[in-house]
Amino acid sequence: MVEKNDQDSPEGRAEEGVSETDIRNSQDSMDRLSMAFETSARRWELIVYPSLFAFILLAAYGFYLIFSLAKDIHFLALSVDSNMNIMSSNLMTMTDSVSQLSANVRTMAVSVDSMAQDVRTLEPMLTSMDSMEESIKTMTHATYNIQRDMHSMNYNIHDASRPMTFWNSFMPW
Repeated sequence: MVEKNDQDSPEGRAEEGVSETDIRNSQDSMDRLSMAFETSARRWELIVYPSLFAFILLAAYGFYLIFSLAKDIHFLALSVDSNMNIMSSNLMTMTDSVSQLSANVRTMAVSVDSMAQDVRTLEPMLTSMDSMEESIKTMTHATYNIQRDMHSMNYNIHDASRPMTFWNSFMPW
């Protein structure tokens, strides 16, 4: 059934020039290489498996962060969308208020122009007021002269009345 090959037997190998010692040395070398490889593989397993586990943890945490960021942005978008209508109506109100303000400023400009016209009208009045002031000064001076003349006349009447007191003492009434 199984045919034996001459090369598999130690005698067959011996005929080829390979001794049994060389074969054992070769097997020992292969065993040592296999042991060194297994030891090295165990060392690498001590490094690679925890690193792989840490990478999986970090990837899961990164996914969680991205998911929560997307959720927060979704809520922010909903909030901005709901507040956009309110902001739009407030902007419309503000536009109306600015339009009213503009109309009021135009009215104020017209009023200021009217005031400037009134001030220009005041200049001739100012000239008239200066003339009136001069007239009042003249009247004040004339009134002072009247007062002085009245004082002088009062003094003269008083002096003239002394002789009259003498005559008054003779009168019965």
